[in-house]
Amino acid sequence: MKYLLNQFLVNKVKCMAWLLVLWVQVFTARVSAQVFSGSGIIPKPVVELRQSGSFLIQKTTRLYVAGATKLSTSFFDQYLEDLSGFSLLRSNKAEPKGINLIVDAGLKLKSEAYLLDVSSQNITIKAIDERGLFYGLQSLVQLIRNEGKVITVPGYHIEDAPRFAYRGMHLDVARHFFSVEVIKKWLDVLAFYKINTFHWHLTDDQGWRIEIKKYPLLQSRSAYRNETLIGHKRANPHRFDGKRYGGYYTQEEIKDIVGYAAARQITTIPEIEMPGHAQAVLAAYPNLGCTGGPYQTATYWGVFDDVFCAGNEETFHFLEGVLDEVIPLFPSAYIHIGGDECPKTRWHGCPKCQKRIKEEKLKDEHGLQSYFIARMERYLNAKGKKIIGWDEILEGGLAPDATVMSWRGLEGGIAAAKLKHDVIMTPEKFLYLDYYQSLNKSEQIAAGGYLPLRKVYDYEPMPAELNAEEQQYIKGVQANVWSEYLSDASKAEYMIFPRVIALAETAWSAKAQKDYPDFLARLLANGRFLKKLNYSTAYYDIACESVDAAKGFKLSTDLPNAEIRYTLNGKNPGTTSQIYRSLIVIDKTGTLKAQLFKAGKPNGKLFEQAIVKSMASGKKVILNTAGQGNYNIDPQRLTNGIQGSYLYNSGEWLGLSGGDFEAIVDLGEEKTVREVGINTLNYQWQKMHPPKLLVVEVSTNEQSFKEVSRQTVFSQEGINSILHQLHPVQARYVRIKASNVGVIPDGFYGAGTKAWLMLDEIIVN
Repeated sequence: MKYLLNQFLVNKVKCMAWLLVLWVQVFTARVSAQVFSGSGIIPKPVVELRQSGSFLIQKTTRLYVAGATKLSTSFFDQYLEDLSGFSLLRSNKAEPKGINLIVDAGLKLKSEAYLLDVSSQNITIKAIDERGLFYGLQSLVQLIRNEGKVITVPGYHIEDAPRFAYRGMHLDVARHFFSVEVIKKWLDVLAFYKINTFHWHLTDDQGWRIEIKKYPLLQSRSAYRNETLIGHKRANPHRFDGKRYGGYYTQEEIKDIVGYAAARQITTIPEIEMPGHAQAVLAAYPNLGCTGGPYQTATYWGVFDDVFCAGNEETFHFLEGVLDEVIPLFPSAYIHIGGDECPKTRWHGCPKCQKRIKEEKLKDEHGLQSYFIARMERYLNAKGKKIIGWDEILEGGLAPDATVMSWRGLEGGIAAAKLKHDVIMTPEKFLYLDYYQSLNKSEQIAAGGYLPLRKVYDYEPMPAELNAEEQQYIKGVQANVWSEYLSDASKAEYMIFPRVIALAETAWSAKAQKDYPDFLARLLANGRFLKKLNYSTAYYDIACESVDAAKGFKLSTDLPNAEIRYTLNGKNPGTTSQIYRSLIVIDKTGTLKAQLFKAGKPNGKLFEQAIVKSMASGKKVILNTAGQGNYNIDPQRLTNGIQGSYLYNSGEWLGLSGGDFEAIVDLGEEKTVREVGINTLNYQWQKMHPPKLLVVEVSTNEQSFKEVSRQTVFSQEGINSILHQLHPVQARYVRIKASNVGVIPDGFYGAGTKAWLMLDEIIVN
């Protein structure tokens, strides 16, 4: 604690001024005009009761602190000094007309919980630990009003405690490196919203970011790559910038950040990837790979076959040497050792690995991964640490005391909890902040997927499949920030904020307390604070939904007091364009454009949506097999007039894992058919492959079908728009059949696993 206090005092002016000035700017503003219930605090407290009157803070107000260190209250002291120009006088006894901050282990409260009472006479915060007091102070700051030179706090009784003990944000600094100052800036915001864990992803194929003195080549070679991919990895061919890129944190910088976080009640958990994502290490120490190299630090994004050799004792000696230097830098009880996305290709052909499998009587390479993880767990346990790993560590058998971070979905977390292992829920579908947050074409480049603010907020971390006993193993929830496409702090902030604030409320507030419109109103009251960040307002972007292609299209926005104006003639909307009031009926293929207006002025981004109209639009679709996983969409979305985009989980693409597709469209009556089309997705980097065969058939009676066209080549990377020209034929029913490639062949990402077959928007003309 002495170290932390010294660090805080040394950096007090430089490191705290940013956040405190923002607090002055934001929370002194009038927020009573915002439409939200209760106090307006984020995360929403468990109990908040308005009391009469307000407390006036003035030069004569005295501050009493009991049971807490100076560090715990220094932030509040500095905030009030910056706000008012004066410092509160300290008292050595409880103040009936002052501010009382009390830590009392005898109180019947949970860890991190607090009681906050504001009356016209005094302010009192009580907690059983300094974390609780710190969080009570964050809530108090959000209550403070500054009108002119008068500083007041409205009367409230608040009882608050976190729903989950683990409330985290992950940050990948391997793909792109962020400075110490930037990380501290973000830690300030995380602490303000009661996030208590910083998961620091320090190593990966594209760079090693932590100084290890025993292995100097990690700094001189592994920390740098020769160049970096330009644009998205889905683009073909790949282009590179030709510039050397990299950097690392010295051990002193690591200590500085860990201490800075701890002063804000944030625990820092380091991640050292193993046995996969090791290409940067192998570039410096090729003897640790199965083939011996040569290797280079990866210059583009993805999963690579070259991993740590699990049959080589030198691998374990190296990793133990690394961890011996990592452990003293991080007081956390946990070390994250990765364990994800480890291809078994090299192990399968490696004599040393095969010898290890035989000697240890392992079933296969999955058993070898389990051996690797369990061995490293034993080493860390002997050093007083526990391990966390991504949900792949379940494969081949789970290490005895491992905590599982469930990222590929809910299934890993459910399986681990049923095995009585602790779990952190972080499913990519809901909590990967590198996903697009808007369907707007002007959005900055992102990894893929679609994760708007509401989807983050609405996520429920407790799986319904677990019984009461099993639920106790769900320890918390975390948002992940992967940085492949976040080349600078501004781009990262745009993706992180405010989505991580939505996660903060999910992690802290009671499930019954959550209300998205209310959250938005409270977030709006925090807007001036967030403006010092490059935060996103994509949650106000216009959304378009096809209610029924035959009935029309619905537009919506969460921006209060805004109107939507739209056009169908290809021109951008202006102040005289049609105002959206009801479903928009579109009778031909074209482009719907819409713009938000507030007080007569354009607000936000221009919305554009291509609309496809055909004889199939709005017609009934019958599937032989429903979509699976995240791609189990309503079959009618295949004829809703909105084509799926590169955002593969936007809700427009139907996906089948390993299975074939068959759909029948009922045109309602017999018609002359001249062309039939459908889109398929070729994203092999996402395990999404085009069909090996696509067949179009027609029928007049739904009993006997006649083949009218077929296709076996789909060469386009990305979206393949298939449109078969036919000799005119009479038909009421159109059947499209697409054959999945099945198991992904060798040489492709995910070889040996099932391929996804992705399809959308059936067109009949």
